Formats: sequence, structure tokens, C-alpha cells
Amino acid sequence: MKRTDLYFIVIIAALFAPFFVSDSLYAGYQSFNAAHGMVMSFLKFAILSTLGELLGLRISTGKYLRKGFGVCPRAVVWGVLGMGINLAFIVFSTGVPAAAAYLGVDNPAGIMAGPLCMEKIGLAFAISVCLNSIFAPVFMTFHKITDTHILATGGTLRGLFTPIPMGEIMQNLNWRVQWGFVFKKTIPLFWFPAHTITFLLPGEMRVLFAALLGVALGVILAIAARKK
Repeated sequence: MKRTDLYFIVIIAALFAPFFVSDSLYAGYQSFNAAHGMVMSFLKFAILSTLGELLGLRISTGKYLRKGFGVCPRAVVWGVLGMGINLAFIVFSTGVPAAAAYLGVDNPAGIMAGPLCMEKIGLAFAISVCLNSIFAPVFMTFHKITDTHILATGGTLRGLFTPIPMGEIMQNLNWRVQWGFVFKKTIPLFWFPAHTITFLLPGEMRVLFAALLGVALGVILAIAARKK
């Protein structure tokens, strides 16, 4: 283990330790999260998912930072994507039970609000499948486009806000890896079960858990990079 690995562990511990040692701090977090869900979604993803990308960089290159990687631009993008994910969670966690009721399932909203049971697990899995089949491919592709743009503009905040050459980037994406690994393997094998757990959690915990999954995403992206 290198010294930088120890620093990374200390940063992670420092982020979460206060919530375990201070009831008042945790209560304040819950209150602010309930009142400002979109702001907290931005912050959770900006911090945790960016740390996940740094971990992925460490796995793929042996270092947490490199010139042009663009930590700040990536954090901004993750924050914006986090707000989109929060809205997607609301849409799919509401819409899928409504669709289930339309198809004849008895009181799916009540099942999702009730205790853990097989019916609740089945509905959570259905929400996860719909979310990851409809929303995730667009999200993942857009995220890949922004990553490419950040690298191409030197990893600067100024570069992030320059026009993105969408057509050119999409034309040059490695669709073999994007489809064959990111879509075809990670969505059904990881994201379907991972987000089933997400939708079994209380509503106020879902975005935080999804942001924590950004650490796993960083590892997945590092593996995908090695497959190029």
C-alpha cells in the first residue's frame, strides 16, 4: 500500500465518521437532505462518485491523479448527473408501481411502502430493470461523452463549458466496449441487482446509496479501460 492509498482511506473515513459519532450531525444531515434533495444529490455525487473515479484511475494507472484528468470538471458533471439520477429515481419508483397496478398487481404502492417481502423485492427488481434498461444507457453514454470532452479540453473548468462536439465524440467512441461490456455485462449483472437493493431502502437513503455505488462504477470503468 502506498502513502497515497492511506490518504485516500483517511479522506473516505473523514467523510463518514462524523455521521457515526454525532447524532446531532446526522439529524442535521437528514433535515437538510429532506428540505434540499436536489442540492444534496449534487453534493453526494460530486464528492463520492468523483472519489470513485479517482479510485478507478488508481487501479488502471497506479496513480490517483494525472495531468488533464480534470477532477473539478468531473465533480461538476457528476453533480449534475446526480440531480438527474434523483429525478429518475422519483419517476421510475412512482411510475413502475403505477404500471404494475394498471397490469393488475394489487396495491403495489402499499407493498413498496410496507415491510420486506417477496412482492416488494419483485417490484424493486422491476423498478431497477426499467430504470437501467431505459435511463442507464443514455446516462452512461452521456457520461462517456463528457469524460472524453474533459480530457480533450485539458481537464479545465473553462474547457468543460466549451461547446461539446457531440457528433464527433459519438462517432469515435469505442462502441465495442460500450456495448459489449458497459451495457451488455454491467447493466444486467451489476446494476440490476445493485439498484434492486437501492429501491428496497427508504427513499431518503436511495440517492446516497446510489452515490456510493459510484465507487463501484469507478472500478468498473477502470476494468473497461483495460479492455480497450
